Amino acid sequence: MLKQALEYLVGLGKTEIKEIDGFKYATNKCQKIDDPIVDEYFQLTTLTGVIDYVKNGIDGDIVGKDLTIHIKSPSIVKIYSKLNKDRNREQLVEAEAILPRIDFNYFMDTERFNIMLQSCFEHSVDLKTMLKIVGNIQEEVVKNTGDDGITQTVTARSGIARVADVELPNPVELAPYRTFPELQQPYSKFVLRMQRGPEAALFEAGGTGWRVNAMEGIKQYLSEALEDCNVKIIL
Repeated sequence: MLKQALEYLVGLGKTEIKEIDGFKYATNKCQKIDDPIVDEYFQLTTLTGVIDYVKNGIDGDIVGKDLTIHIKSPSIVKIYSKLNKDRNREQLVEAEAILPRIDFNYFMDTERFNIMLQSCFEHSVDLKTMLKIVGNIQEEVVKNTGDDGITQTVTARSGIARVADVELPNPVELAPYRTFPELQQPYSKFVLRMQRGPEAALFEAGGTGWRVNAMEGIKQYLSEALEDCNVKIIL
């Protein structure tokens, strides 16, 4: 009797792994053992890195080749494995674009504003016009004309030793750096405003359509690059 009791007590601390219908269970508390997953996913910064990961078949011998690319936002793309038996996916990659900080809806001195325009936006006709006006402002006073609250004029150099009132262009179409560098940056509308100082600010006026355009651009870029690969791309 004592021997049987001791064997029973020893058996209580012994855990065995049983496989039932493809799932693994621990006999001690009848716990299901989950399949191992990736401890740390790759953190990339470009779409080129995403393409290289898929084409080189990294981790393919373990997770398989049925991958899903999720375009989460204009600046974030993730890669997942297919569903496992537990209906879970493994995240294998996250690519997040390195983007400059752009202060919208915030007034700043014209020197800082000028630097922001030149370093954080793609060159365009409207950008060139804005830089010319902002870089030649002569007085602190900004005039509001009309009663619509949109049109403004500033006193600026308009030629050699010539000063004139210049009307600010509004709205303007600009392409800030807001998505991956491999792509054409999406254009959207902004309202340019100035105040005493002089200070300038850009206010977003185009809604969120640019986000959709950017994400569709990412999808097209990846679809063309990975045409021969077994991947699914979703927005």
